[in-house]
Amino acid sequence: MRHSMLQNKWIVWGLILLITLIWGYAWVFMKGSLNFMGPFTFSAFRFGTGAATLLLAVWLLKSGKPPRDMWKHLIVIGILQTTIVFTFVMYGMQFVDAGKSSVLLYSMPLWSSIFAVKILGEKITSGKVLGLVIGMLGLVTILGWDIFFVQNPAVIFGELLIIVAAVSWAAANVYYRMKLEGMTQLQVSAYQMLFGTIGIIIATLFAEWGDPVQLNGESIFYILFTGVLASALCFTVWFVLLSIIDMVSATLSTLLVPVFGLFFGWLILGEELTNSILIGSVMIIAGIGVAQIFGKSKTT
Repeated sequence: MRHSMLQNKWIVWGLILLITLIWGYAWVFMKGSLNFMGPFTFSAFRFGTGAATLLLAVWLLKSGKPPRDMWKHLIVIGILQTTIVFTFVMYGMQFVDAGKSSVLLYSMPLWSSIFAVKILGEKITSGKVLGLVIGMLGLVTILGWDIFFVQNPAVIFGELLIIVAAVSWAAANVYYRMKLEGMTQLQVSAYQMLFGTIGIIIATLFAEWGDPVQLNGESIFYILFTGVLASALCFTVWFVLLSIIDMVSATLSTLLVPVFGLFFGWLILGEELTNSILIGSVMIIAGIGVAQIFGKSKTT
């Protein structure tokens, strides 16, 4: 399967486009969910739904349980990939706009590239370095220069939480490549999400026990979309991509997510598309293009 997908780059890029579109769209719902429940409660519902969907798929496909010696690694991935990333992101979004939150989280490719080179020994070509730099400058352009000046302490706190989430996601990517690449992506996605959800539920019980929860048509739709599509489907596809292409290319492609997130924020929520957002988005797309065109000679 890996060889056939590598031979057909259109399949790989089709999968990348699929998950980045869904993840970009999901930011609108993640922000909207805060009108109905606390951030940890929504994450518990979302990933509980995602884990249940994946475990059902594992059962229907008779994939079986992971080997016993892999459980500890799945727990680590679950904490890094699901518990830390999405409790920190959802809590931080109380203080930070949805568009800016997505941009901060997708500093992940920078941290992943550093970890991949330092820990995994992946080779990174000058073309990929240039593409990464252009893409990250695009993120900074979208954020605006105000991020470097004095801000509301609550906003700074929220931004720091989301950056920590980005580093945790990058660490999960590296850990997957080191410890779990031999397992099926469906198993990894299902069980890491199960363990990660348990962590989120524990955090919810401590932080939001007794807080009001509104379950209606709108909030349930948010849970189902983010749980089934943005979590169960997309993270399974994400682990597939990590197993077939080098980490720098895979993570760099996720810079499309904040571009889509900002576009959907404009289309659905009426958020403003400033010149800095448009210029930054073009830079991100250009950076991905540069990495793909000029960064091929030393791919792993």
